[in-house]
Amino acid sequence: MSQEFETVIGLEVHLQLSTKTKIFCGCVNVFGSAPNTNVCPVCLGLPGTLPVLNQQALLYAIKVGLALNAQINPFIKFDRKNYYYPDLPKGYQISQYDLPVAKDGFVMIKTDKNEKRIGIKRAHLEEDAGKLVHDDRGNCSLVDYNRTGTPLIEIVTEPDLRSPQEAYDYLNTLKLILQYLNVSDCDMEKGSLRCDANVSIRPIGQTALGTKTELKNMNSFRAVKTGLEYEVCRHKQVILSGGRIIQETLLWNDEKAMTIAMRSKEQAHDYRYFSDPDLVPFTINYKVIDQVRAELPELPQIKLERFIKQYGLSEYDAGVLVIDQAVAVFFEHCCQHYEQSKKVANWLNGAVLKEMNERKMGISELKLTPVNLVALIKAVENGVVSNLAGKEVLKAMLDSGKTPAQVIQDKGLVQVSDDSALMAIVEEIINQNPTVVEQIKQGKPSAAGFLVGQAMKKSGGKANPKKLSELIIRRISNA
Repeated sequence: MSQEFETVIGLEVHLQLSTKTKIFCGCVNVFGSAPNTNVCPVCLGLPGTLPVLNQQALLYAIKVGLALNAQINPFIKFDRKNYYYPDLPKGYQISQYDLPVAKDGFVMIKTDKNEKRIGIKRAHLEEDAGKLVHDDRGNCSLVDYNRTGTPLIEIVTEPDLRSPQEAYDYLNTLKLILQYLNVSDCDMEKGSLRCDANVSIRPIGQTALGTKTELKNMNSFRAVKTGLEYEVCRHKQVILSGGRIIQETLLWNDEKAMTIAMRSKEQAHDYRYFSDPDLVPFTINYKVIDQVRAELPELPQIKLERFIKQYGLSEYDAGVLVIDQAVAVFFEHCCQHYEQSKKVANWLNGAVLKEMNERKMGISELKLTPVNLVALIKAVENGVVSNLAGKEVLKAMLDSGKTPAQVIQDKGLVQVSDDSALMAIVEEIINQNPTVVEQIKQGKPSAAGFLVGQAMKKSGGKANPKKLSELIIRRISNA
């Protein structure tokens, strides 16, 4: 069945911009306020009010367009997208129709086989609608207009995605780019990043697109992937059973893992687009576009390639660092104090990342500085503490904010490397494990690892494991 049809997917991502105020009025643009407190006559659409464009929102849109390799349209106009819904107080949404801020861009994603170019059809500015809150107890729906007028960029792909996995990979790639631009917090739980998906199938070899359905209400990238997998399977079953796909908008029910019909899919003419008479069209000076381009940060893919080349990291290690911009910056600060970048990457991608996940903190929130992490790495390298004890030192550093030297002294974790001090432990472990000793004598030196582990436990993690291994092998060889 999978060989009979080709999947065609296009995605529409709505990104809330983190400007201080809304896109057409002076209301604060914040999340979590009491319902209907961040509103004014403009965003409530009261008669006689006039919108004024937020300049920062426009600059952010240009920034996004440039990062997506798109053409920036210097002529800016806004249109009215007309439809009725309770969370849309004006009865229309101010958006852009035929002249988006950016068009004809692309994003490169990595697939199992190679890289693939995903076309960006358009990226346009618009205002967000309010939020409907369904109250089951009162058997009614309430409207919170705080979100109304929040600046949005809608990023629309070409129908270039051929599987739910590719859609998932594209979304992760896009999100990382947007996070690097620092134009949004990209928090899906807050609704800062939302995704709708259009999906259809067609017989392999056919060029015409099949009838599509649109999926909404997906609150994670994983849900987008699962929802698309379900819908592709449903399309195939309907067509193979002799039915036909109806073009409609569907809601994804995560609990039931199925789609539910919402309404028939609208066409552009259903919205009766026309230029907004309250917002005068204008042109952007090319110097402004060039200035925004000059201020673009180093984007994730470029940083990844540089880390591999400059620091000699593997693609995997570099990828783990780059996926968190703050961690990537921290890594480079560490490398200013320590040349062995691979060891820095190992600690950041291992022990430090583990602590970040367990504490649910970003690296900037941890009580850790590049200088202190480098000092800890050097302490382990120089044999002051064992690698195992080093993990314990890290935890204590994050709890207290102390330097590694202070923690090592406070906890008495200085590694024991003196032969005479270690030999007593070696003798005891050898006497307790005659079977393992015999295996080593019979040509299985790898079995010494077990004895080293037992000796480390006996020493409370303070013994030098390399020195222990040498002493154990020497003691058994001379027996």
